[in-house]
Amino acid sequence: MEKTMTHETAAASIGHAPLVIEPVASARAKSRFIMFPWQVYAGNPAWVPPLLSERKRTFDPAVNPFFKHAEVQLFVARRGSQDAGTIAAIVNHAYTSVQHEDVGFFGFFEVRRDAEAAAALLAAAEDWLRARGLRTVRGPINFATDNESGLLLDAFDQPPILMTAYNPPYYREYIEGAGYSKAMDWYAYMLDRAHLGGGATDALPPKLLRTVEIARRRSGATFRKVRMNEFAAELGRVRTIYNRAWERNYSFVPMDDDEIDYMAAGLKSIIDPDLVFIAEVHGEPVGVSISLPDYNQVLQHINGRLLPFGWLRVLRERSHIDTARVFAMGIVPEYRQRGIDAVFYFETFKEGVRKGYQRAELSLIVENNLPMRRVIEGLGAWINKTYRIYEKRLP
Repeated sequence: MEKTMTHETAAASIGHAPLVIEPVASARAKSRFIMFPWQVYAGNPAWVPPLLSERKRTFDPAVNPFFKHAEVQLFVARRGSQDAGTIAAIVNHAYTSVQHEDVGFFGFFEVRRDAEAAAALLAAAEDWLRARGLRTVRGPINFATDNESGLLLDAFDQPPILMTAYNPPYYREYIEGAGYSKAMDWYAYMLDRAHLGGGATDALPPKLLRTVEIARRRSGATFRKVRMNEFAAELGRVRTIYNRAWERNYSFVPMDDDEIDYMAAGLKSIIDPDLVFIAEVHGEPVGVSISLPDYNQVLQHINGRLLPFGWLRVLRERSHIDTARVFAMGIVPEYRQRGIDAVFYFETFKEGVRKGYQRAELSLIVENNLPMRRVIEGLGAWINKTYRIYEKRLP
């Protein structure tokens, strides 16, 4: 992979060539689409290259079950022989069926410092969606809202936490300049042991500790760690909770068995079972909390390739990961407002301290989820990053 030319100098070298927007229609063109971010982020120390093997799986309809209920068209902007940008136009039929909205999406939006290319890519996606009867476009959403979605608005000097998005500051100017406005913001909260007197659990706010004790007595729930030796059964429990707990969330689409299995296959090798908890009442699952080690701290150094030596570096450096991400937490409706979420946070914090994690990002939290935000802020966490979903009505 060529990493010596910055995106500024590369943009200057192709700035006078005519702009062409092309739909991706071949394996070679798809490969160029996948590899393009390496050109945009060359020399940017905050960017974490995605695993190429995983990215190829993401775009393979034979592997990724998302394509069973979606139509996707990839576009590439070119100036002469050089790529200038990429975008994906997405019709998620599961979303339109569940949410009853004539909304399409754009994602995988990457572009050099080239306002004309950015506008043309967005216009190409809009035209493609309009031709399929959609009247609103939202993004950036990389297929689904739980997958590197939202435009980063701040903290550009910080590497992204595992499975969260990163982009240059100028993307905001290009997207808003194309007529997009805010649809919803998501927050990434940060909790740092250094802000809690070194991280002992008794340093947590007294109000939270009281809530935890009351919740243990009154919720009727028992809490346990995930059982990796019965992983398939645990996945079934997680799916039951997910599709009930998130059904009223912003842009929610239920996941079927194939999608749960696909997501789990990508996470199984990186799960820390000490950071995954299930709440049960009379043996029935009512809540789940999944936190993950921030493997981006390792992936940042292997440039997207596990072979030939990337695996060795992952194995060598994973013990040095000092940050976790609270990736997902959900409680079925009839057991909310009982403090179960506070117990999840407490148990995760306690285990994280025991295992030497120094900080945790709690993300992504939609801005209108005030109950969860109050609990998180009660822990002493603060908003560290903001991600925005934009939308635009199509005339």
